Amino acid sequence: MYKILANTLFLGKDVIYLPDCHSTNQLAMEMLKDKKVAEGSVVITDHQTKGKGQRGNTWESQEGKNLTFSIILMPRFLDAMDQFYLNMVVSISILEAIDDIIAGLKVKWPNDIIHQYDGKIAGILIENIISQSKIESAVIGIGLNVNQRYFQTETATSLSNLSGFDFDKHAIFEKLIQKLEFHYLELKKGNRKSIKDQYLKNMYRYHEMGDFEDKEKFKGKILGVKEDGRLIIEKDTGSQNYYAFKEVKFL
Repeated sequence: MYKILANTLFLGKDVIYLPDCHSTNQLAMEMLKDKKVAEGSVVITDHQTKGKGQRGNTWESQEGKNLTFSIILMPRFLDAMDQFYLNMVVSISILEAIDDIIAGLKVKWPNDIIHQYDGKIAGILIENIISQSKIESAVIGIGLNVNQRYFQTETATSLSNLSGFDFDKHAIFEKLIQKLEFHYLELKKGNRKSIKDQYLKNMYRYHEMGDFEDKEKFKGKILGVKEDGRLIIEKDTGSQNYYAFKEVKFL
């Protein structure tokens, strides 16, 4: 069971726990539209049967082993065109919540936390409601692999697999929520540069040559991200290119 968090200002003051749930993001979105939840509410489950990933992908999670939850925010201070800052805030919050457990973790653009040698450990799905060019509300879905040892996909791993130990999910959840509140409030204050700097500092393949594929395979170097979230890659031919989600593949 998940308790109301004592060490936060507004995140996690309302924790809605369900033993089973089709999708915490979908449920949170329904509750938000029905005006049944306040900003900072968290929907969390031990067993997500139809977890959603980016662009219709599914999220595999063994019952009771991982953290699968959604947070409701109302970032009306943020323009729709700047919504990728929410992604950056969530990414660095996850990293900071688990960096004392596992070294070698990186943010893989746009929405994955990976171990640079052993696979994906967390995923982020943000669904926004836009009103008059502002973000009226946002549902932040997070899936973090904690104690699961076996996965159907070879590209997934967990804290337990990487360390050889099992962890207290509740403690990690509380720390993650605290980190997220801190960085979200920094974003609200307008401290965008520090948020982006931290994101880039922890970005997979940032300023390193690597193999990619758009319509063809190429070698390139990630230079950063645009305000709208597009990835900036400099090809070895010298051209600079901008990619939206699913327009480029890491090889």
